[in-house]
Amino acid sequence: MRRRLAVAAPLSLVGAVALGQVAPQRLRIGFAVGYAPFSEIGTDGQLRGFEIDLAQALCMRLVVQCVPVILDFDGLVPALKTRKIDAIMASMSITAERQQAIAFSAPYYFSPVRLVMRSDTRLEATPAGMKGRRIGVERGTVHERFLAEQFRDSHVMRYATQDQAFLDLRSGRLDATLVDVVIAQFGFLNQAGGRGFGFVGPDFGRDERYYGKGIGVGLRKADANTLGHRIDDALATLRANGTLKALNDRYFNFDLVSLR
Repeated sequence: MRRRLAVAAPLSLVGAVALGQVAPQRLRIGFAVGYAPFSEIGTDGQLRGFEIDLAQALCMRLVVQCVPVILDFDGLVPALKTRKIDAIMASMSITAERQQAIAFSAPYYFSPVRLVMRSDTRLEATPAGMKGRRIGVERGTVHERFLAEQFRDSHVMRYATQDQAFLDLRSGRLDATLVDVVIAQFGFLNQAGGRGFGFVGPDFGRDERYYGKGIGVGLRKADANTLGHRIDDALATLRANGTLKALNDRYFNFDLVSLR
C-alpha cells in the first residue's frame, strides 16, 4: 500500500467541542489510503472505510480528537518514530520483524488467506492435493514465501500484480491463486470475471510463522504501556459491546474480527 503523500482532516473524524468545554487531546493517526473498503478518499473528498470508522469509534472511547494523516505505507513507521503521528491504522500485520521496531495494540482484525479456484474443482487445497498444479501468486508477498516453502511440489507462478494472476486463473492457465480473502472478494469474486470461482480450503493466514498475529494499531514502543493499554481497553470494549462486529458487517459479508 504505497500511496501518494497527502493530508486530510474530514469532519467525521474530528470531535465537536461544545462551548465552554476544554478541547480534547489530539491523536494523530496515520493511514495509507486507496485500499477499499479499509480506507479510501471518497468522491466527496472525505475519508471512509472500515479502519476510518473504527478509528472514529476508538477516539470516542478514548475521548480524544482524531487527526488523520495520510502517508505512503512505507512512510508510516518513520513518521511514527519521528513523532509526526501517534498511531498507525493501515492494515499493518503484527509480525516479529515489525515488533523489533514498533509496538502494537491487540489485533483488531485478522486477514484470512485462502486459495481461489473454480467452484466445481475437485482438487484438495493441500500440498498433496496441489502436487504438480500451477498456483499463481503476487511476487514479493508473504504468500510467495508461504507457497515456496509449504507447497514445494506445486508449480508456483509469480506475477507482478495480483490482477495478472486473476486473469490467468480465469483463462485456465492457473489451477489456483493464493491471496488475501478481502482482495479476492472485492477485486475478483464480486466482479463478472469471477463468476464460477470461489474459495477452497483452509485459512492459511492462521500460520503465524508467515502471517503474524493479526492486524493491530502501530505505536511507539515508549507508548506501549500508556497509550497502548488505553487502546487495548477501548478495543476490548468495542468488541464486547458489538461495535467491532457491527463495523465488520457494514463492510464485509465474512468475519474478520472474531478472535482466533
